[in-house]
Amino acid sequence: MTEPLPLEIDCQTTRAKQTAGESFVFLDCREQDEFDAVHIAGTVLLPMTQLQARVGELDGRQDEEIIVHCHHGGRSLRVAQWLRQQGFPKAVSMAGGIDAWAVHIEPGMARY
Repeated sequence: MTEPLPLEIDCQTTRAKQTAGESFVFLDCREQDEFDAVHIAGTVLLPMTQLQARVGELDGRQDEEIIVHCHHGGRSLRVAQWLRQQGFPKAVSMAGGIDAWAVHIEPGMARY
């Protein structure tokens, strides 16, 4: 029996997966205005407030890893847990969110 995937992943591991060309869905669950202010290249915006209505956009991706991020990691943790309950067992939250990404991965990135 395989161990269940941890619910969180750090931004360094996420970046390493990106750099290695690994296939995963990089989901930004912040709101449109936050995304417009600053976002990580390659992310797909699916705000937490719209998730229930728009989860169908992820149909066919149940077997893919989905890395969810928000501002600091609170919303994305809830979204990853909810996605797992909806049949996306590889959904994980990026701990620290885009703020941690700005500190550790892209130091020039705007922070709010």
